[in-house]
Amino acid sequence: MPAFDTLLNAFVTLLVTVDPPGLAPLFLALTAGMNRSERNQVAVRASLIGLTILLVFALAGEAILKVFGITLPAFRVAGGLLLFWIAFEMIFERRQERHEKSAERAVTRDMIRNIAAFPLAIPLIAGPGAISASVLLSGSFAGPADRAALALIIASVIALTYIVFVLAERIDGFLGETGRSILTRLLGVMLAALAVQFVSDGVKHLFGIAG
Repeated sequence: MPAFDTLLNAFVTLLVTVDPPGLAPLFLALTAGMNRSERNQVAVRASLIGLTILLVFALAGEAILKVFGITLPAFRVAGGLLLFWIAFEMIFERRQERHEKSAERAVTRDMIRNIAAFPLAIPLIAGPGAISASVLLSGSFAGPADRAALALIIASVIALTYIVFVLAERIDGFLGETGRSILTRLLGVMLAALAVQFVSDGVKHLFGIAG
């Protein structure tokens, strides 16, 4: 089993990139006009699709990279830079605006019945940042037991996301605009630090620098 620090780092990384609290107001906007039962169906389907996508990339990410001739250190640097950009957007509140535009496009195209798949599952839950994080983390979870631990971490993050969807109305009301802004910026700073660590580790492996 990986060390506790490794497990905690993986959980925090995925939690921050998926950002369940930030998805609460978007879930409410996308499911406007639906009753509680319909919202729950959307939440279940979106969570399952997002879970499947992240598990595929976490368990087979390296094999997928090999097909395209990409090394894990190179992907670690690229993924770290992408996560840093997401952190930048979170700190300066640009990510929420981009997500809201995705939500608006889905509604205007009359895709209400498919919003669980798009944009909730993709790209809001299993977006580029979360997929990159899953592939990057898989490098630290090599053995079967380690991969099982990573799968459980991903499942726990998605389970929290589902709970947030179910409690979206209460969470949004509790946090308010100020609370959401503070939480998003705080998570963005944490993600930026993790992203720098990813890039640093990738550069060391690419150039054979001793740690």
